[in-house]
Amino acid sequence: MMYLILIAVLLIAAYFWIMNKPAFGAAPKGKRLERIKQSEFYKNGQFRNISHTPSITEGYSTLKVTYDFILGKKDPLLKPLKNIPAVHTDLKSIKKDQDVLIWLGHSSYYLQTDGISFLVDPVLSLYGSPFKYFNKAFKGSDLFHPEDIPEIDYLVITHDHFDHLDYPTVHSIRNRTGKAILPLGAGAHLERWGYSEDDLIEEEWGTEILLKNNLKITFTTARHFSGRKIKQNNTLWASYVLETPSKKIFLGGDSGYDSHFKAIGEQFGPFDYAVLENGQYDEAWRYIHALPEDVIQIAVDLKAENVIPVHSSKFALALHPWNEPLQKVTELGKEKGHNILTPMIGEIVDMKNTGHQFRNWWED
Repeated sequence: MMYLILIAVLLIAAYFWIMNKPAFGAAPKGKRLERIKQSEFYKNGQFRNISHTPSITEGYSTLKVTYDFILGKKDPLLKPLKNIPAVHTDLKSIKKDQDVLIWLGHSSYYLQTDGISFLVDPVLSLYGSPFKYFNKAFKGSDLFHPEDIPEIDYLVITHDHFDHLDYPTVHSIRNRTGKAILPLGAGAHLERWGYSEDDLIEEEWGTEILLKNNLKITFTTARHFSGRKIKQNNTLWASYVLETPSKKIFLGGDSGYDSHFKAIGEQFGPFDYAVLENGQYDEAWRYIHALPEDVIQIAVDLKAENVIPVHSSKFALALHPWNEPLQKVTELGKEKGHNILTPMIGEIVDMKNTGHQFRNWWED
């Protein structure tokens, strides 16, 4: 009995020691927590989606999904057989009068428009987890590192999951970041990592913020969840509408399909560009992650002229073949007549150009 008690004490101590590591961030408290409690989207101790959102689709079980993920038979193309094709664009040499979007792998991208620069959900360490040995990046997809990031006006975070909010990256670029835009509650993580309260634009759905050069960003709804520890949903998740004097861009975070996309399209559309999650999905998770056919419907709902699919080609966080998301969304987009843009990691999307041409590089 004494040995069992000792083992239990050691396990509990190890848990709290690990959870106190900087990578796990910090829970909201004080003024931030009081503000959270006043939010209409926060009920019974956690943030809620607009619609009822089960974590597992009806007909599936958490136990079966977990078993398949850990011990089930894996697809031979779960990970690529050779390096992901990519190009290393020098982000620091891009001129301020260029309007560009450069995908950095998974959901990370550098965006510059109307003279203002944004870095969205940067995960530029070699792993999409709090530990170096889990969720390692595919070879070739790890071309960009924190030191490649230039001075940026705005860091944009959609939610606090490890594959979207990366401690090594965000901590490293602190002195090159003007302001950080992030959902309510998530600022607690950045404050622990050296950002001050004045550095943060931390809001909830429906809030409009005027940025530099007459740009405006609106915090819009997503259908997902949050959390870096056992307790979930103590911070909000979001998508964004970026309006500039020359264009409208939808910055989509992780989200299952729901009516909020149509509402956003009706209020803000049409969009010149929509960056949409397309990857790391499963039928069992369709309430919280979009399937490729959902991406096409989302493009319709948003009235998006150009769609840039992200959330693929760097980490194996689901059980589909690594290249399936891009194969499916391009096929479906072609059938439905949508303009799906598929640059390689690091390839420049010139947002002033209407004749985009990108090859099916994932077929190499």
